Amino acid sequence: MPKVDGIEVCRKLRDTTNIPILMLTAKDHEVDKILGLSIGADDYITKPFSIHEVVARVKALMRRFLVLGSNTNVQEKTAFTFKGLTIDFKKYTVHTNGKEINLTGKELELLKFFASNPEQVFTKTQLFRNVWDDNYIEDDNTVMVHIRKLRRKIEIDSSNPKFIQTVWGIGYKFVGEKVEN
Repeated sequence: MPKVDGIEVCRKLRDTTNIPILMLTAKDHEVDKILGLSIGADDYITKPFSIHEVVARVKALMRRFLVLGSNTNVQEKTAFTFKGLTIDFKKYTVHTNGKEINLTGKELELLKFFASNPEQVFTKTQLFRNVWDDNYIEDDNTVMVHIRKLRRKIEIDSSNPKFIQTVWGIGYKFVGEKVEN
């Protein structure tokens, strides 16, 4: 693209919107893919590609966006019950295996964001912008420190987390088996 590259376009879009971003590029090195996904792309396809694959990926992105990205009911939910973890945001309580856990306000906000978006991978930058509502400084370990503290409180084994999992080279995601009330 003349004057500005796709990474910068993606970064600017991600600063202002949560629309799905699919990068279609000739850059096929692993570092390029990781960079694209880390700065906010939802998917990354390299040339050469099949038009059928592109269509399928766009449909998948739109399906996910319509369910997660634009559905305000998910964000407004005040309680979540997962196998081994119960979260009630109205009462500001969290229970793991029936035992009440004390969380700081920011830990609770981080857990709410994760639980509201299960299985979705977020970069440290995305987490910082959504939970702290501020711009992320690359050398800042705030997100990692809060995730480590949160894991120590909600996980049975924080070195082998069940709920907040690391997606190496990209970020973190929340995984939990929902229990219907």
